Amino acid sequence: MRQWIALSLLCMSALLLPVSASAACDSPIKFGALTWESGQFISGVLKYIVEDGYGCTIEEVPGAGPALDTALSQNDIQVIGEQWIGRSPIMEQAIEQNKVAVIGDTLKGGATQGWYVPRYVLEENPGLRRYQDLPKYAELFKDPEDPNKSRFMNCPTGWTCEIFNTRLLKTTGLERVFNNVHPGTGAALDAEISSAFEQHKPLLFYYWQPTGLMAKYDFAPLGFPAHNDACWQDLLLAEGTMDCVSGFPVSPLGIAVSTPFIESNPELANVFKKIQFTSDELNGAILEMSESKRSGDEQALVFLRENPNVWQGWLTDEAATNLAAKLGISLTGDAIDNTAFNNNSANDNQLGLASSFPLWSLETPLNNALASVVQNYGGVFRTISTMALTYLLLPIERLLTAIPPWLIIAFVTVLGWFGVRKIWFALACGAGLFLIGAFGLWGALIDTLALLIVSVLVTIVMGIPIGIAMSSSQLLRKVVTPVLDVMQTMPSFVYLIPVLMLFGIGKVPALFATIIYALPPLIRLTMLGITQVNHEMVEAGRSFGSTHMQLLIWIKLPQALPSIMAGVNQAVMMSLSMVVLASMIGAPGLGEDVLQSIQTLNIGQGLQAGTAIVIVAIIIDRITQAFGQGKRARQKTIQAGKRPIG
Repeated sequence: MRQWIALSLLCMSALLLPVSASAACDSPIKFGALTWESGQFISGVLKYIVEDGYGCTIEEVPGAGPALDTALSQNDIQVIGEQWIGRSPIMEQAIEQNKVAVIGDTLKGGATQGWYVPRYVLEENPGLRRYQDLPKYAELFKDPEDPNKSRFMNCPTGWTCEIFNTRLLKTTGLERVFNNVHPGTGAALDAEISSAFEQHKPLLFYYWQPTGLMAKYDFAPLGFPAHNDACWQDLLLAEGTMDCVSGFPVSPLGIAVSTPFIESNPELANVFKKIQFTSDELNGAILEMSESKRSGDEQALVFLRENPNVWQGWLTDEAATNLAAKLGISLTGDAIDNTAFNNNSANDNQLGLASSFPLWSLETPLNNALASVVQNYGGVFRTISTMALTYLLLPIERLLTAIPPWLIIAFVTVLGWFGVRKIWFALACGAGLFLIGAFGLWGALIDTLALLIVSVLVTIVMGIPIGIAMSSSQLLRKVVTPVLDVMQTMPSFVYLIPVLMLFGIGKVPALFATIIYALPPLIRLTMLGITQVNHEMVEAGRSFGSTHMQLLIWIKLPQALPSIMAGVNQAVMMSLSMVVLASMIGAPGLGEDVLQSIQTLNIGQGLQAGTAIVIVAIIIDRITQAFGQGKRARQKTIQAGKRPIG
């Protein structure tokens, strides 16, 4: 009897309840969660169409590119919203095996790429139109780090475009005139481009679309020959042999779907084939998404509400009506009902969280202030950057480059013995540096050491006087200590973009970032060492008539030397820890190899570069610690080194 009652209730609930949202689909449709802006936006549009237009249930599965491609080929997910045709070997193999299909033409005209300059550069230099014209106008693009050559801004380290741009510089003969500059990351490249446009400066760079910057600034492409596929395939190889020049291919964008999805959802597959954006629509949406700090789904919602004329033709009449109703808009020009559109806001306010606080934001004023500073005073900061390069970084780098490697290895070996007084450590120092050279990383080591030496020297010149001043002033301690707290805890990426836009990409912003990071411990330990000097010794000095300066030089500083040297040690080690971050903003060195290995999944390269960094860190740490000992401890170390073995 109970079973009949339960069955009756189940049948009645099935009849009375409304049709579920997944009625149009046999099962939930799983989308790959893409990480780049255009992919997020297009995926958002697709999800709203599938869910609100056709009543299907959707799920989103996170993962990296290769992982999502593999999942699609196995039908673990059904849709990847943006697929660059011909870019993924996994996808190509799945297409050949009829497990996956790339349907539609998402971007009208395809995704383009090339070498660009700002439009105003072409207007001011009518003879500059093609890549062959670049040698005549090389003076426009002078490299501040190497005034004898000009600068070409390549794409980020480890990307495929870095390889073919490097090959093109060689096959066009432009490598004799232009340095190949690697920005490290996409954000660093964008910052350099934005800075050039804001200051109305010339810049030669590689870029691509769809991107937001294409909508924000007026890029002018340089002419290349027609695309030659055989030549291009060779240019994609770092060890390619063909001496040819090819124009850039146009990459069609499509929607990747699994074959079972097409078979079970032919109507949705037909919709996906119709979806297409113009470059202005897609670039504009990405720019608006970035500047408004919206997610891909939020920007897709705005786009769908504002452009029903674009998407209405993609859908059936019934689906278009359903989607319009969900969006709270009318397809016939009637009054708009915003109730549905505001549901998300209503959900956000269910707990009263949004209404509990006033809406304050410093974002827009700070961004406007930075843009104003770059436009009005960018030349001043670039002059400072040039002076830092000319009088600090480049001379030390040239000096280290001019010294034979064997001499540097011998010097460090001897220094290691004088510091630690252990022969095995001295030999280990020499062997470690020799190993770095054997890995082919000696040039990167020199770049890293040059940046390290300059940053530590500047840190010492600034840090020790500030620490001394703080030790004698309670008011100064109260003012400076919170600043030091901010310098130590603020994520470096927060101030890297402003520094990049002000000082330009490369070694100088890396120098400033390193100094900001390494300065606080030296200041704190200097202040601590002086304040902890024995009070009786200070009073004895005063009783003999010593002035404040004499007390500082002859009593306080010698007694505080171990603490100050500990601060120097910490400054050196923290400076060295910034080498990878420095590579992300275009500074060459050991960190560049680490970054490249991360972006190309080259484990061997990463381990080699990481080992080199560890070797340098251990050598510097042990030697600076040894020389930072107090006089008595130092004498004990020397005596221990003189003892006969055994």
